[in-house]
Amino acid sequence: MKIVFMGTPEYAAAALEAIVSAGHEVVAAVTQPDRAKGRSKALLPPPVKIHALKYEIPVLQPRRIKKPEAIEELKQYPADAYVVAAFGQILSQEILDIPPCGCLNIHASLLPGYRGASPIQHVILNGEKKTGITIMQMDAGIDTGDILYQKEIPIQDDDNYETLHDKLAVLGGQAITEALTLLEQGKLTQKKQQENLSSYAPLIGKEMGELDFSQGAAALDRRIRAMTPWPSAYTFYQGKQLKIWKAEPVSSVDRVSMDSLSTDSLSMDTLSMNTSGRVPGEILSTDKESVTVAAGEGALRIYELQLEGRKRMTAHDFLLGIRMRPGEVLGGAH
Repeated sequence: MKIVFMGTPEYAAAALEAIVSAGHEVVAAVTQPDRAKGRSKALLPPPVKIHALKYEIPVLQPRRIKKPEAIEELKQYPADAYVVAAFGQILSQEILDIPPCGCLNIHASLLPGYRGASPIQHVILNGEKKTGITIMQMDAGIDTGDILYQKEIPIQDDDNYETLHDKLAVLGGQAITEALTLLEQGKLTQKKQQENLSSYAPLIGKEMGELDFSQGAAALDRRIRAMTPWPSAYTFYQGKQLKIWKAEPVSSVDRVSMDSLSTDSLSMDTLSMNTSGRVPGEILSTDKESVTVAAGEGALRIYELQLEGRKRMTAHDFLLGIRMRPGEVLGGAH
């Protein structure tokens, strides 16, 4: 089939690679303009542009895809279908009506659940056990079009945003190529979304990374994983921001073994007593591998962290330079 591909980040680039490898003719790639990054403010191309140029695919980079001149440029590249993956701009109805087979979107959730900009983070935040890819026939709404094809995968207990993103990028490439084959064969059927089952995944902001230790340890662990590597989960220690990169929930503080305690850690009797009376965010113990912090329910064992102005490091290396003491409390910018 002849395809116009629209996308910007690595998630989209994986789908572009899959479409090209499947033998479809990508007549043009539409992506966001190059962006200035870093201290040098050098203009860097988006991943989709890099991959498209590798295959000598013409690249269009309109600042606003809805402008008449951008639409006219699109029409210079006749295609059977447009494939859209994390493009970053909303398509007008005029654009949706251009290709004979319409516009197919590669959405990173099992619609109608988690419509919107940040489905990958939100499925982790909400403790979902599975997610997947939906190939959707685009309409004027936000991820409201008919479902054409779906593939699902389990969410592992240690998946974070980065690992789940990478899995879904690969799955998206598989799903769109399978869907395009069915489309060519006339076997792709449309299914209306059930509105009563819909949910929304709004854009993630940096402020969503702040940890509230009054929550349970399992919820804190999900937030850390959902925010890793961006925007990152954080709290505060001695007035400085402290990023938490890797942790795990401990269902009961009593599970912190005596063998793991450092010489200046709390005693096991004190740990048991704190099961009901501890302060959320209180450092309960430190050992060679971790820092254990009280939560609203259970405790959080932290393995990788990063204090403001320092590098990311293991708890072992962190504690060699900074002496965290049981009884100190994390949280609050003070």
